Amino acid sequence: MPTILVVGATRGLGASIVNTYAADSNNHVLATSRASDPPADTKNIAYIPSIDIATSKAGSTLIDYLESRKINKLDIIVITAGYFATESLKEPSFEAQERMYRTCAIGPTILVTALANNGSLLSSASKVIFVSSESGSITLRHESEGGGNYGHHASKTALNMCAKLLSLDLKERGVAVASVHPGFMRTEMTKNVGFDKFWDEGGAVTPDVAAKSLVDWVETFDISKTGQYWAPRGPTDIGTAEPVLGPKNKLSTPLRLPW
Repeated sequence: MPTILVVGATRGLGASIVNTYAADSNNHVLATSRASDPPADTKNIAYIPSIDIATSKAGSTLIDYLESRKINKLDIIVITAGYFATESLKEPSFEAQERMYRTCAIGPTILVTALANNGSLLSSASKVIFVSSESGSITLRHESEGGGNYGHHASKTALNMCAKLLSLDLKERGVAVASVHPGFMRTEMTKNVGFDKFWDEGGAVTPDVAAKSLVDWVETFDISKTGQYWAPRGPTDIGTAEPVLGPKNKLSTPLRLPW
């Protein structure tokens, strides 16, 4: 029975990933929640309370839980916790940037290092998937979309760098690590920053659709692709794909993204 850990699992894409994996009764799904009273466990979903990835104790709290349940191997880890606050040249935010870096880059990296340094939790054939965004690609930034949103873009770029470095650290163990752009989604997060006005034009999909694409892609991912950056749904919802990479109808799905 494969054991899958989803970090940031109670809403949006994370909740959909949990449900997608849990639909296969052969999977044992561990789902983290920041809340101290998460949803009740189901037949093959166990919710882990009080895991706030933006804090330094997330790793030790998670390991304590795993040890208490005698879980000594994680087959797939998907880290999808995130935070997005808008910024502009006239209205940057030190506090918002700090929170984005802690949630989107520092926390995920420290959590994975904690798991990697604890026995056999990460071992041969384990897969670590960091949910990033095409917004973290420096190459894909283009004048057609302009600047701004500094913390959002840069925290995802930092996450991509950490994923690459972790892939080098863990390759000898046979642990495969990747960053993924899951797709532009119709979520509360994108709505809260005003991006719902772009949903139709940008080809935004529901979290359930994005989760299915991601889970299918993870099945094909292995050590031969470790350290890479992918868009499982291809270029369709990447606004700068065409001016930077060329005609979308000539780009592949899934699409390997440039850093």
